[in-house]
Amino acid sequence: MTAAPTDRPPSRLFTDAVTLAYDQRVISTDLSVSVPDDAFTVIVGPNACGKSTLLRSLARLLRPTTGTVVLDGRAISSYRAKEAARMVGLLPQTAIAPDGITVADLVGRGRFPHQGLVRQWTPADSDAVQRAMAATDVTALAHRHVDELSGGQRQRVGAAMALAQETPILLLDAPTTYLDIAHQIELLDLFARLHRQGTSVVAVLHDLNHAARYATHLIAMREGAVVAEGPPSQVCTAEMVEEVFGLPCVVIPDPVTGTPLVVPRSSPER
Repeated sequence: MTAAPTDRPPSRLFTDAVTLAYDQRVISTDLSVSVPDDAFTVIVGPNACGKSTLLRSLARLLRPTTGTVVLDGRAISSYRAKEAARMVGLLPQTAIAPDGITVADLVGRGRFPHQGLVRQWTPADSDAVQRAMAATDVTALAHRHVDELSGGQRQRVGAAMALAQETPILLLDAPTTYLDIAHQIELLDLFARLHRQGTSVVAVLHDLNHAARYATHLIAMREGAVVAEGPPSQVCTAEMVEEVFGLPCVVIPDPVTGTPLVVPRSSPER
């Protein structure tokens, strides 16, 4: 297994020895994680291992009990909310929409960080919203109410709102939840294109094979700690999968991409 490195290159966004907790329930202690610039970083691990908690701290939604989350050389907590939101966008696992709001209006809220007392809605904002809806295939839903949509449609609308924000760093918490396999691949392909165009993408994914296929940098977590990180070809091994997930498996090259493909072994009882 590739151990998590202690000497990390500088990056725009990282945690420095943070303790993350909800009330008295501690999730992670002394956790230092760097988001490599210009990478498609994917965080994997079993349920309740701290993946989404780490993402929430990077998004300025969860303040560490100790330690610091740093963005561009400053504690992220020192930024005004709009200022931080112009640099870091988040697609949460379950997007919450106000009752009665239309798809177009919700996606338009992604432009809120770019508004101000002087700068109001502009043609550039309209263009950003239209591009985001087209990229996520929700243009036809523009005038529908969000509360009428299926879970998969809502997830794509949430992705459109995050894209409309047009941030250089994009955080994705289980972005393929509720989506069928075709829309999963379509959305992951979209995020891969954004990465190639210069966006730093950080995603929590539950599918190891999707993680290995799309990530340029893979982080494996267990019990609130990083146990391995690096290129998927080095991190996604049978030993790592069994240690982190308790799943005996073999790892073979994906016949399409050549990336690691995890094949679970049948249990002896079957």
